[in-house]
Amino acid sequence: MIVTTTTDTRWLNAEQQVAWRAYLLGTARLMAKLDDELRRFGIGINDYEILVRLSESPDRRLRMADLADRLHQSRSRLTHTVGRLEAAELVRRKSCTSDKRGVWAELTEAGYNLLVEAAPTHVDSVRENLVDLASPEDFAAVGRVFDAVSEHIGQH
Repeated sequence: MIVTTTTDTRWLNAEQQVAWRAYLLGTARLMAKLDDELRRFGIGINDYEILVRLSESPDRRLRMADLADRLHQSRSRLTHTVGRLEAAELVRRKSCTSDKRGVWAELTEAGYNLLVEAAPTHVDSVRENLVDLASPEDFAAVGRVFDAVSEHIGQH
C-alpha cells in the first residue's frame, strides 16, 4: 500500500524505504543477538554497556547523571538497572562527598572481572554479526552516518 498526500512531506522513495526497513530489522536482530550472548554471563547488553562505561572512566566510576547521559537512558531506568547490578555486587553506589547531592556509580572488582570474562564473547559477536559483514569502507561509512545522526539530534 502506498500512502499519498498533498502535504510537503518528503516521502522515502522505494530504495530508501528498503534501506530504512533493513536498518530497523537488522539493528533489532543484532541487539537481540548481542543481548542473548551476554545472558550466559548473567547480564544483558544494557548491563554490559554500563560496566564498559564505568571501566573506561577514571577510578572506574561516574556520576549517575553523567552515566545516564552517556548511555542516553532516563535517570529512572538507569537507577533501576544499576540497582540490579548493585544487588549482584557488580556495581556500587556512593554519595558524592563534594556536593552531597550527586551519586557515584562505581564498578566493583567483581563487575570488572565479569566484564573481562564477557568482553571477548561480546567483541567476537560484534565482529561476526556486523563488522565482518561490511567492507572497511562501508563500516567506516556507518560510523560517519551515525556520528552525523548523533550530532544532529544532540543539537535539538
